Formats: sequence, C-alpha cells, structure tokens
Amino acid sequence: MTTRDEPVTFKVKVNLVLVPVVVRDAKGNAVGTLRQEDFQLFDRGKPQTIKHFSLETAETRAAKAQAVSPESAGDKTAGKEAPAVPQRFVAYVFDDLHLNFGEISQSRTAADRQLSALRPTDRAALYTTSGRNMVEFTDDAAKLHEALFRIMPQSELTGAMQCPNWGYYLADLIEKEVGDIDHPTPAVQEGIDQAKRCPEFTPPNPMRPGQPPPNTLRIGQLHMIAERIISLNEVETRSALDLVKDVVRRISALPGERTIVIASPGFLTPNREQELTEIVDRAARSNVVINTIDARGVYNVGFDASDNSGRPPSPTKMMFDRAGASAQAAVLEEWADGTGGRFFHDNDLDGNFRRAAAVAEYRYILGFSPQNLKMDSGFHKLKVVVKSPHLSVQARHGYFAPNAVADPAEAARQEVEAAMFSQDEIHDIPIDLRMQFFKTSDMDAKLSVVVRMDLRKLPLRRADERNCDNLAVFAAAFDSNGNYVTGKGQTIELRLRDDTLARLASGISIKNELDVKTGNYLVRVVVRDAEGQLMAAENKAVQIP
Repeated sequence: MTTRDEPVTFKVKVNLVLVPVVVRDAKGNAVGTLRQEDFQLFDRGKPQTIKHFSLETAETRAAKAQAVSPESAGDKTAGKEAPAVPQRFVAYVFDDLHLNFGEISQSRTAADRQLSALRPTDRAALYTTSGRNMVEFTDDAAKLHEALFRIMPQSELTGAMQCPNWGYYLADLIEKEVGDIDHPTPAVQEGIDQAKRCPEFTPPNPMRPGQPPPNTLRIGQLHMIAERIISLNEVETRSALDLVKDVVRRISALPGERTIVIASPGFLTPNREQELTEIVDRAARSNVVINTIDARGVYNVGFDASDNSGRPPSPTKMMFDRAGASAQAAVLEEWADGTGGRFFHDNDLDGNFRRAAAVAEYRYILGFSPQNLKMDSGFHKLKVVVKSPHLSVQARHGYFAPNAVADPAEAARQEVEAAMFSQDEIHDIPIDLRMQFFKTSDMDAKLSVVVRMDLRKLPLRRADERNCDNLAVFAAAFDSNGNYVTGKGQTIELRLRDDTLARLASGISIKNELDVKTGNYLVRVVVRDAEGQLMAAENKAVQIP
C-alpha cells in the first residue's frame, strides 16, 4: 500500500448533462410529488434516458444542515458554543450599467429589507456589473447596507448619446437595414425622425425657419449614430456577462445552498448565445439557482426623457420600443428557466426580492448522458415534459456539446469538485471522520483530518493474487463565510495480498494535515475509489480558539 500527495486542483469536463426543473400547478405553486417516470426528456427531439433523478425539498436542505455537527477535536473546544456554519449563500447582482436611477433606487430599498434579516447561517454578497461598490460574502448586514446605497447608474450611454436615443434594438436594425435613404424601412425612418429633433444632426432650413428639410441625414451619418450606440452597448453587455459568469464561478466554490438574484432591465446579447448557455451550464452543474428580477416592473414604452418636443410618441416608436423591451428581458428569463429559478416582472419589487432570495419549495434535478454526442460545440435544444397536462414545466433550454472528449482522469476530478463544493452527504463508502488540532502559535494551528474506512466495503479488483484499488482522499477547510481556505489530497494505491487484507479488517486511517489560523471552519472530506467509482463525503465544523 503506497500513498502520494495530490494537489487540490479542480478542472474537469463530463458528459453528464444536468437539467434543473421546477414544476408548478395552475396556481403557480411548486409541485413535489412527481417521480422519475413522470418525466420525459428530449435532446434535439430525441428521447433520452434519465440516469440521475433527485428532488430538493425544505426537508432535504434541513437534513443537510443537521448533518454538519460541530467537532470538538478532543476536549480543546469543550464548553464552547458551536460555530455557526454557513448553510446558505445569496449573491445579489445589480445591473448598474443598464438600470436608471429610479429603478436602482427602488431595487436598493427592496433588497435592503432582505439583507437586514440575515440569519446566522446566511451569507450574502453584493455585486454590480460595473464592478463598483461590491462586497464579498459576509454576514455583516451593516457593511452590505452601506455598499448597497452607494450603487448608482454607471452607463456611459446616459451622457454620451442622449439624442437621438435610439436604443440598442433600433440601432441594430438601422445598421442592418439602412440603404436607400429616400425609400427607408420603418426602422430607418423612425431613426431619421428621431435624429431630426437633434441639433447636432439638423441643419437649419432657410426656406422654412425652425423646421429641418426632409431627409437631410446621409447614410454615413446614420451609420455613425448606429455604430456609436451599438459600440457602447456591446461594451456594457460584455461587462454584464463577464460579471455574471464570475459570480457563478465564485458562488459555485462555496459549500452550501447557493442562489443568485439579478436585478436588471435586461439587455440584448446578439451573437453571444454560447456565453449565455455556458453560464447556465456552469450554474446547473453546480446546483446554483439564478432568480432574475426585471427592475422596470410593468414598464411603459414610448416615453423618451430626452425628447423635449412635448409631442406624444409615434405608434412606430412604441412598436420598436415594445419589441426592444421584450428582447431585453429574454436573457433574464433564460437564466432563470435554465437553472430552475424564477423570472419576476411585475411591480411588486418587495415581494419579488423576498421570493427571489428564497429557494423553490421543490426542485427536481434530471441528469442524462447524450448518446452518440458529436464533440462539435453544437447547440442542443432540450425539452422536458410531464405527463399531466395541468402542470407547467420550467427547465433549461439547452446546452452546447463539448469540443473535445473528456479525459477520464479529468472526469474523476469533476466528480470530486462537485462533491467538495456542496454539503451533500454521500455514503457509497462508509467512512468515519475525526479531527484534532494543536496550536503552533497564538494565531496558527495544524488541523489533522483523519478518515477511517473499512476496506472490505470497496469493490477491489483481483489481479496477480492481490486485491487492487486506488483511493483519492481529499480534505478542505472553508472559513465562516464559506470561502475556501486550504486543502490537501492523497492517492492511496492498494495492492494487498489476502492475508494483508485480513489483517486490515478493522479498517485503515488516512490523515491529511492542514495549516490554518485560529477561527471557525467547515471541514469537508471527499473519498473516491477508482474501481467502482464510489464516493463518500462528510462535513464537520470545528472551532480553533
């Protein structure tokens, strides 16, 4: 039996596609009585075999929290209050690049009510798409409150292009359709009509003072205006997508129940469909729920604050504004549907923030392995059906195929990563977890994490008169805010004769030693065997005074 240290690095791809699903009745209530056989899952119209099925409920989450019992580590913490282990993480994302002042002001007030009521096991973080006024996960409600009310609109479009205020949707149409300016499409004509009201693009009409000549704008000017608006919007869209991608990556590395709440008016994402799907895919794999709030509420289209003419908006302008507003909201709906979350778009901001920060009462996780999957990065549309016509289904829309075959070793690391950054107990392999620590200085300590297991429970492979298997044993420590602190792993290579295996009938102990500071920690241990691909995972809380 030999051992070697393994660096704790997690980077993997697997072919298992996870599909979070929330099923609701006619009144909008989540349904939690369905079984695996009640679902049908289709990939590009072809039925798939559901290989993984689980149901998340309030009871399963409570059981998960109860499983994290405080570890006394001998008698060194006897008589001390057990540390409050973080169980739930909520990341609030404010899209300050697309929200106006009124929308931000109302959203801040609604969010503050939720942040002021954090429980001892809750941690919240505050992020903005501009990257300003952000706070990492904490239980300090005062710190979150202070940063929250510093959030202000940050869009360059506010001052850079007030007139004409075409918006991304109309500007994109004009850029694509502008041609013969004397025979314009409806979108181009609407752009011309709005630009005529702007002094920058309207020379005086000597024949009729105070009125511009018809169609004095040239194609080049229309292109210039459109490209300017499109360029600024694309910069802000890229920033928003990058921020959400980083938040998903950040919260995925936390051990517990994880929710992202995004407050935004939505934004257009042409040619960025793969980025959107990658965000959903990463969140779904990590069991991260994204709830989205259209901070405009029930919005009115057509009004333009930059138009001082006093004239009511034209029906054409209202038509394009309505189409643009609907297209903006699509990204919010896709993120929510794809992760088992909810998309809120009414005027009840207080209620929406409260419901968005909560977890769906029932959420199913379906998993399947695509058959004959081509590694071509192609998009696969998904459809989930339940056998009752009176129920509605909310599920992810699709996924992109990988562009290379996953290496088996990397696939194993994916499993270890998924198990490490959760709090689910896994008992495929029976293990017993113990911890001890000794302080090396007033602030430093060594934490010994000992895993004991019965080798007879392993699916050992017989080869050359020996009993063979490889065990990967990882231990990691997370601080009181759920941040990863340190970790260590070993690979145990078992090549045991029968008599040796008999002598080890009572089990073996494997120790990982972690260097930590004084404080409260959640320790997570994951064990995986190579032969049967069985796993074990357990949590313990420890306080080092």
